[in-house]
Amino acid sequence: MFNVQWSLRSFVIKVIMEIKNTQECFVQLWLLLERTRRLLQRQCKHFCIRRVLKEWFGIEANDDFIWEICSHVVVDDQQVCGYDGLPSPKLYPRKHRELLRAIVAQKLDISMCKVSLRALDAAYSIAFPNSTPINVNKKKRINNSYERSRNQ
Repeated sequence: MFNVQWSLRSFVIKVIMEIKNTQECFVQLWLLLERTRRLLQRQCKHFCIRRVLKEWFGIEANDDFIWEICSHVVVDDQQVCGYDGLPSPKLYPRKHRELLRAIVAQKLDISMCKVSLRALDAAYSIAFPNSTPINVNKKKRINNSYERSRNQ
């Protein structure tokens, strides 16, 4: 499914991916995202969407490709830009979930609605079993009204 090549001279990840809309693929993407974060941290580089896409896709990640991905990454009704810093996927997974959804939708040429959110969320739980739950900010429906989750 994935062929990850590490270049020892430049410490660059070159990823040759066959992206699928499956839970197994999503687990690999979550783990690869965390490895990329650690790699960029060791290189003293900013962890952002642009750098992640450049590391994963190389020359295929041109400005148009990055703009297309960023235009689909919306969290809390705010669009995420290419140079916006990303927190750790283990602690704040919502931006990363939208990023992975956008990447899968773009690479498979499908709409964002057709990306399996259940598989993506289950993959997060497998990849990071002791981390922040992915739906921690969801509202619960109680007595025909919406109330914020008390697990915050």
